[in-house]
Amino acid sequence: MAKKTTLKEFESVFPKLAQDLLDHASSYKTPQTALDWFKKNLEINTVGGKCNRGMSIPDSVSILLGAPLSEEQYFHAATLGWTVELLQAFFLVTDDIMDASITRRDKPCWYRQEGVGMIAINDAIMLESSIYVLLRKYFRSHASYLDLLELFHETTMQTEVGQLCDLITAPEDKVDLANFSMDKCRFVVLYKTAYYSFYLPVALALHMLNLATPKNLEQARQILVVIGEYFQFQDDYLDNFGNPEHIGKIGTDIKDNKCSWLVNQALEIASPEQRKILDENYGRKDDAKEAVVKKLFDDLKLKERYQAYEEQRVGEIRALISEVDESEGLKREVFTAFLDKIYKRTK
Repeated sequence: MAKKTTLKEFESVFPKLAQDLLDHASSYKTPQTALDWFKKNLEINTVGGKCNRGMSIPDSVSILLGAPLSEEQYFHAATLGWTVELLQAFFLVTDDIMDASITRRDKPCWYRQEGVGMIAINDAIMLESSIYVLLRKYFRSHASYLDLLELFHETTMQTEVGQLCDLITAPEDKVDLANFSMDKCRFVVLYKTAYYSFYLPVALALHMLNLATPKNLEQARQILVVIGEYFQFQDDYLDNFGNPEHIGKIGTDIKDNKCSWLVNQALEIASPEQRKILDENYGRKDDAKEAVVKKLFDDLKLKERYQAYEEQRVGEIRALISEVDESEGLKREVFTAFLDKIYKRTK
């Protein structure tokens, strides 16, 4: 029987990996002040989130093996998990600067913390470089070492292309809804979120177990990018219709001019009068204008439209999962585990 990891178990691996990274930096005869800064960077930016991406690797490895992991297997799977969390930390630190965000995980964003400022850009690059230090230390002799490197490089590039399209499609300081479309929305979601959040962890688990055949990787990709799209559209829905106490934040997509599922659905079905309301009120840092857009979303019955989309999409995903060929070691349960975590979630 497979065994699910806990956040406590997963986090227990990080101090050793952080020390490995500090030891590596120490080998350059790095001054203690810089080592202390690097330690703080690692601890504040990498730890403290839900770690869903990272934890899904030991979970997937256990499902693929059909058994709980040995101590050594867990350590290696969790190490790969923390490399994904380092990638996430790299993205978040830079994303917060680009978005001029104020808080992250209920604390000031890293670049807004005392004495940090634009040093955060270098800190983010160090977080990304840390991935490759850990891969070399623990997977240098693994048969898939080169594949692991290429997978991280490719996924990073995909995410950065998605981020670029997001930034130029929906700049906060220039609202132009004519620039929005469901095609652009899907492209951003696919490249900015789906590949690194859903495909990357499973691909890493397959490589760790030497099960990353072309067939298994392609089956995983086809299903996980669809799950990733569903997850992000669900996120867009919760930003407006979710309970802030459940999701842990007050939604800002309307004020932030986000090219979200909701606004694109609204643009598809709005009357000319409703379109005018959207053009005049969407993407403005104004509570009253935001309220006008929220009312329009209600008038357009977007809540019901989303619920119909969700049932149809989840049905399609379950059909894809049912057709998975398990002959080369892939397991349908890997995908149902992801889907069950997010179906009908409220946060």
